[in-house]
Amino acid sequence: MCESVSMRAQSARALTNGTPKDIIWLESAVQSVSMGKDTQEEESRIACTRYEDGRVRLRNPHIELMDQDILYHLALGSGSHDLVEMFGDVKFVVMGGTPKRMEHFAYYIMGEIGHKLPAGTMLQDISHYSYRYSMYKVGPVLSISHGMGLPSVAILLHEVIKLMYHARVRDPVFFRMGTSGGIGLEGGTVVISEQAVDGLMRSFYEIPVLGKLVQRPAVLDKKLVRELKALHHADDPYDTITGKTLCTSDFYEGQGRLDGAFCEFSEADKMQFLEKVHKSGVINMEMESLAFAALTHHAGIRSAVICATIVDRLKGDQIQAPKEVLDEWQERPQKLISRYIKKYLQTKGRFMDSYCGSPCVKSPRRFKLVQQESENYD
Repeated sequence: MCESVSMRAQSARALTNGTPKDIIWLESAVQSVSMGKDTQEEESRIACTRYEDGRVRLRNPHIELMDQDILYHLALGSGSHDLVEMFGDVKFVVMGGTPKRMEHFAYYIMGEIGHKLPAGTMLQDISHYSYRYSMYKVGPVLSISHGMGLPSVAILLHEVIKLMYHARVRDPVFFRMGTSGGIGLEGGTVVISEQAVDGLMRSFYEIPVLGKLVQRPAVLDKKLVRELKALHHADDPYDTITGKTLCTSDFYEGQGRLDGAFCEFSEADKMQFLEKVHKSGVINMEMESLAFAALTHHAGIRSAVICATIVDRLKGDQIQAPKEVLDEWQERPQKLISRYIKKYLQTKGRFMDSYCGSPCVKSPRRFKLVQQESENYD
């Protein structure tokens, strides 16, 4: 039907005696059919990824048949831990590269939302037995390190999405925050990604599965982008802008750097590439957004990527800013995310409060098994 209406609209444009009103009607029909198709696809995707009450549904029928689902890289298990008790109230999952950064964010958001720890307790790294990722819980907020690069963040997302399922979390919102190289932007600029593209400017995450290439669209939530952008304050001493983010699988050659161990292109080649992607709307580059956008979208989870630029790649490859300046720049994305979380909690009339880090072990034997299995995955 869509193809038929489209052909009719093209024919109408070609008619010399066609009235503008006829053409407008036909173009409106084309748009309506297209919007209807998009709506149907979105409804179908939501049905695959949500239960009626908003709980996360997995696109994997095998999980329900397992005796226990071990989240190896988080040192948690569906049989060993009471995941509903531990994580059932989670609303926001905030991810960043390093354990130190996410520990810092956990303490920062604790102060921002007024979360109080019970007397004599402290924040704990819930996943410290995994030795891979760090995870802290502050009321409804999970702060998790995702490591560096596409494979690392993809592995984590599989397990965190499963964690949302086992914990019966309803309608979570995921954020990735970090640093990036700006393209035509001054250091310290905050970039909210509208779209993630790969090194070939394709907006999907491609992985081989059982010998076949699978392409998953890298889609970020447009409404969330607008809501975050609106939280920029007029007195913020930096710009907050939106645009495309180039996600690479490498820090050196993949990003056109001249300072890697290998470089088989000239500075002119590099500048030509950077200027080309800049003209297409790319304003920063990093190494995680493509998988983050694709997997959260495939899971039906609203998500956003917010990064601070630490160098303008049109001016050089090396980071020249002093450490104290870089530290302040890196805090800017977390301020924006904090504003969003506080605004949400304030609209609910309260700051949610509950579990903050001590594992709720329901089976000591299985907990020991999970710990051993996690340690075996070196």
